[in-house]
Amino acid sequence: MKKHILNHQNLFRKKCLPLGFALGCFFLVSCSSGGNENNAQNDQESASTESPAATANAPAADEGKGVGPVKTVDLGTGIDQALADKGKAVFESKCTACHKFGDRYVGPDLAGVTERRKPEWVMNMVLNPEEMVQQDPTAKELLGEFMTQMPNQNLTEEEARAVLEYFRTQTKK
Repeated sequence: MKKHILNHQNLFRKKCLPLGFALGCFFLVSCSSGGNENNAQNDQESASTESPAATANAPAADEGKGVGPVKTVDLGTGIDQALADKGKAVFESKCTACHKFGDRYVGPDLAGVTERRKPEWVMNMVLNPEEMVQQDPTAKELLGEFMTQMPNQNLTEEEARAVLEYFRTQTKK
């Protein structure tokens, strides 16, 4: 009887504890907002009290370019493989906890994302996820579907452009 109990304890230590630890780490990473919750609440309150004139002057999210610093992107004539390789490295270090190509995960399937979204939208979502989910209709819809806000990874525009170039190599199959 005692040996039977010890076997269950060993099984628990070998299987359940590492799984629980991994799930706990995953939860912490996916829930990090990259900022203070009070600031997010204040931002929402100030956005809801803006005058119609201020709203009219706000960047138009319905153009399909999103909300953020990127207004235009020059993609060039083909894929810049060196830039795509840099983007792959950034993606693998910052994004794979939530995103995959060809499969829905914590976040949306990214295969073919550059066929569904404008390049400016993709870069603004990478650079400015908090404001995007507040003001961009597509980002709001994705937040409603996946129930997890993308944390701000504090990428530079150059890193975001490299990630976009990598995404261009990952077409939907």
